[in-house]
Amino acid sequence: MNRIQNFKNGLIKDNPVFSLFLGICSTLAITTSINNAIGMGVSVIIVLTMSNVIISMIRKITPDEIRIPVYIVIIATLVTIIQMLIQAFAPALNESLGVFIPLIVVNCIILGRAESFASKNGVFDSALDGIGMGCGYTLAVLSMSVIREVLSTGGILITNPFNTAQVILDLSLFPEDFTISLFGSPVGAFITFACLAAAVGAYKTHLDAKEKAKEK
Repeated sequence: MNRIQNFKNGLIKDNPVFSLFLGICSTLAITTSINNAIGMGVSVIIVLTMSNVIISMIRKITPDEIRIPVYIVIIATLVTIIQMLIQAFAPALNESLGVFIPLIVVNCIILGRAESFASKNGVFDSALDGIGMGCGYTLAVLSMSVIREVLSTGGILITNPFNTAQVILDLSLFPEDFTISLFGSPVGAFITFACLAAAVGAYKTHLDAKEKAKEK
């Protein structure tokens, strides 16, 4: 039951972006489109889960003095593999994400979970934590990108990352005359982030109040 709760906490209650405020830089930068959010989210899930598993496996033989450099080497290797695969099979996605794929190496979420969880728990629990936190990050970037793309373009456009000419979903919600171009800019990213973070904070406060009421 604790494992299920830990996994669920990563989605909303302990969401790495809206609750722990980690990885905000890449979140604000890549949420201009849903395609970018999906690509970045999947990459973070893979790297976070695999790095947690590997670090958990070697945690008992890794000296404390060099644990951070070891973590960085493991994460950098995984990120390099992911980047090479994206370059080979989804060049358009690689071009749109740009430098933010390599920057996963120093993403606070990856290093934070390696230090605070994977280095102290078993392989299965670490894998579950990585998946939960990765899904929480993906949920955060997807929610921001949907809001920003809809308000700035008036619709939703999702293409095949392996073939950008193939449109998966092209949905127009309202005329272009009513779009708010501000949400396609960095200012719109900050506004969207602030509103969603406030909503998650209010939800957490509501949950805490319910728990206190039960204790009484």
